[in-house]
Amino acid sequence: MITKADIIRKAREEGFADIGFTTAEPFESHRQILSARQEAYEWVGKMGLDLIKGTAPKSVMPAAETLIVLMEAYLRNSYPRCMEAHFGRCYLDDDRVLKNGLAVRFKAFRAWLRDNGIESKSGMNLPHRAAAARAGLGTLGKNCLFYSRTAVRQGSWVLPIALLVDRAFEPDSPSVRMGCPDWCRNVCVAACPTRALKGDGTLDPRKCISYLSYYGEGLTPRALREPMGLYVYGCDRCQNVCPRNAPWLARDLPEHPKMAAMEGDFALERLLHMDQAYYKEKIWPHMFYMPAEQIWRWQMNAARAMGNTRDERYVDDLTTAASDGADERVRAMAAWALGRIGGPRARAGLERLRPRAAGLLLEEVEAALSDCDLKS
Repeated sequence: MITKADIIRKAREEGFADIGFTTAEPFESHRQILSARQEAYEWVGKMGLDLIKGTAPKSVMPAAETLIVLMEAYLRNSYPRCMEAHFGRCYLDDDRVLKNGLAVRFKAFRAWLRDNGIESKSGMNLPHRAAAARAGLGTLGKNCLFYSRTAVRQGSWVLPIALLVDRAFEPDSPSVRMGCPDWCRNVCVAACPTRALKGDGTLDPRKCISYLSYYGEGLTPRALREPMGLYVYGCDRCQNVCPRNAPWLARDLPEHPKMAAMEGDFALERLLHMDQAYYKEKIWPHMFYMPAEQIWRWQMNAARAMGNTRDERYVDDLTTAASDGADERVRAMAAWALGRIGGPRARAGLERLRPRAAGLLLEEVEAALSDCDLKS
């Protein structure tokens, strides 16, 4: 019969950065938090994910005796700087569609358990971070992320993966607490431009830049366009400024070869002008929250990011998108971006647009021309 030490050894062999054990008892305090914040997380239920059910592990797997938590470190390699500027790092090596990385190792780990007489089950609705804290794998942060006890120099560049098993193992000592130092002065909260972070270890997900980048409805509100900065998909602001992450960010990491080869595919101008065929081939396998039918979200986000670069090299691309784009929201954001960049070429493009513009596009063109006037 395999032991806890055997399982720890196998997890390390499969490349997991750490592993912890806890019971399959309910996460009562987590359930209470979710129940009190149902309005903020209503959108999760609409996606078919029952978070409340996940707080009772035995409702997911009745035979469960133990929760094994595997710690995956996702920032082991550096990514091209231009990609880190526009995409959250956790998405830059996401294999949930291709299943050629983490999924292979996770499957191998579960197969090994099964070969040794242990059945297992995972689920997206399990409280993975809460389980990791109860398994003693690290502490929580005011940015609502989990900080490892050992991996990535005790940083937050980790993904806890909870796995239910039908055998009892001695649980590890919990570390359920906020691990942020007093002297950091809530730097992550101050750095969140949309005020999603509340400072008490909770956030309003509907205000988070990550959420807004792929689930936001309609044309991004004007008040959020500049605060969302250069991000097209996801966000790392609260992690980038965190002093707990500084030791790992200071490391000279080897370049990620796959992402380096894909850098050109994710260039802003390509995202702005891409069609569904390009999206399905180049983008969706890696960042899949937005279906091909919502390609306008990608294009709108790319246009907004272009505007926030204040780089005149994007003026021609934005003028073309504002003139010929198929979606009004993309055209409107392209017009806003031209006003954000400003300068004679951007103004000339907006002036050419104005006689043919109407409705939402006309509103944005007029506002953009006013922005140009302020910059002149």
